[in-house]
Amino acid sequence: MAKQQNLDLVEISPSANPPVCRILDFGQYHYQKERKMRESRKKQHVVQVKEIKFGPNTEEHDYNFKKNNALKFLMQHNKVKFTVRFRGRQLAHKEIGFDLLKRLEEDLKEYIEVDSKPVTEGRTIFMIVAPKRDIDKFAEQKPGETEVEETESKE
Repeated sequence: MAKQQNLDLVEISPSANPPVCRILDFGQYHYQKERKMRESRKKQHVVQVKEIKFGPNTEEHDYNFKKNNALKFLMQHNKVKFTVRFRGRQLAHKEIGFDLLKRLEEDLKEYIEVDSKPVTEGRTIFMIVAPKRDIDKFAEQKPGETEVEETESKE
């Protein structure tokens, strides 16, 4: 039947009982399968790890600026690695770095899940966070604004 129609006999499911075959144009079938694969790759999002570096003496404005950048990265569904690096005698006060990372965790708690708790490695302390699965609902809201405040303002 396939030869009469100038088409190919393609085995679709060889493990089935009986095996499933189709009569179709194999070139066209292969082309469409490739197109579907290409389309699905376009829709994929590769998660990147963005790094934000702090010093133990980071001022308030710089802290807020870097925190907002981290929030922007999280909204793009990327992981964020917070690094506190120490220089010279600052290494004697590692608790400042741990306090800074704890403060970041508190400030961003509604947006993040902690992948790895703060870890010391040489002269740096780092922590990796990932965005929560429902972070998209926060995209429309301003940072710091909650849903309760939004519904009250509508009434």
